[in-house]
Amino acid sequence: MIGCSQPLPQARAQQAQAGEQAELLLVDKSERTLWVYQGGKPIRTYRSLQFGDAPVGHKQFQGDERTPEGRYTIDYGNPQSSYYLSLHIDYPNAADRAFAQRRGRSPGGLIFIHGQPNGVPDGVRIPGDWTDGCIALSNAQIAELWSLVPNGTPIEIRP
Repeated sequence: MIGCSQPLPQARAQQAQAGEQAELLLVDKSERTLWVYQGGKPIRTYRSLQFGDAPVGHKQFQGDERTPEGRYTIDYGNPQSSYYLSLHIDYPNAADRAFAQRRGRSPGGLIFIHGQPNGVPDGVRIPGDWTDGCIALSNAQIAELWSLVPNGTPIEIRP
């Protein structure tokens, strides 16, 4: 993601309460829902997720417009991305790289959970599926999720 030199506007969102911290993120693409788990129980639910232009199926190659499926990790956050906050998903893993390499292709990368593009007015969402394979939330949703998710949080993305 390309950095942005403008300060981020404050999205209106509930922040993590004392002691709240994600231990697992679970995404169900068919339900367009993300659950945040702590202690084996969901503590937050986010609905109306937006995906790549081709939301069905596992991401296999750069440019296929799909969102990965499987187990990954949130390995870092970027507060200065081209979108309102972003949490990086460590796609591709070794199996993803090997699959693409056997076919002479790139698996792609730079997959994030993020808000809307910078410059979109607060409270407005781009309609439909529009990312290149990322998972998009409203700015308020990602602001809250950002406060809950430490680096190293596992994420499971289901079809």
